[in-house]
Amino acid sequence: MSEVTELMVRGVVVGLFRENCWIIGSRRTGEAVVVDPGDEPEAILALARDMGVRITRIVCSHAHLDHLMAVGPIKERTGAPFLLHPHDLGIAAKVPQAAAQWLGITVPPPPPPDALLADGDDVEVAGIQLRVLHTPGHTQGSVSLYGAGMLFSGDTLFRGSIGRTDLEGGNGPQLLQTIVDKLLRLPDDTVVLPGHMAETTIGIERQTNPFILAELRRRRGE
Repeated sequence: MSEVTELMVRGVVVGLFRENCWIIGSRRTGEAVVVDPGDEPEAILALARDMGVRITRIVCSHAHLDHLMAVGPIKERTGAPFLLHPHDLGIAAKVPQAAAQWLGITVPPPPPPDALLADGDDVEVAGIQLRVLHTPGHTQGSVSLYGAGMLFSGDTLFRGSIGRTDLEGGNGPQLLQTIVDKLLRLPDDTVVLPGHMAETTIGIERQTNPFILAELRRRRGE
């Protein structure tokens, strides 16, 4: 069985911020990685049951509250280790304050990561490797996962847009540099599965994303 046909990928939209939580599972072993469990842990766990997989890794693309508020309940239910980039530890620690400010609710802080992600690491799902790409700009610890022709881009790259940079850790020029110098190096047929909104491809964004086109024109001196 090829790597691509062995994988199962499904998503569920959770929370008031309509965040995409992705589950990447192996048909062969039933193991799975959950990416960005932002809210509604029961809906995420129900999706895993429907897929016939057990969550063995929890990865957050970054530490904004809409991407990790369900980490604690899912870790408690599954025992899966939680992985995060170290540059976002400070943002993670402020999730209770952010929840009170943005949502008017009281939430506990997320659990500390069991392991810290670095550029070039591999997150393994039953022998299938998802490469960690450090993609700072939306936050300093933002990461994307790349493997099997797919890019889980978090809030770095969207269909026709890019991540916002007006929150803690955001840097607009850095985000554009990340996208052009790192993500546009991927094949055009790479399917982009973002943290919000619909999927796209690297090729579509290279040709039509107004932020990318403006940055490419700037670099050409136009």
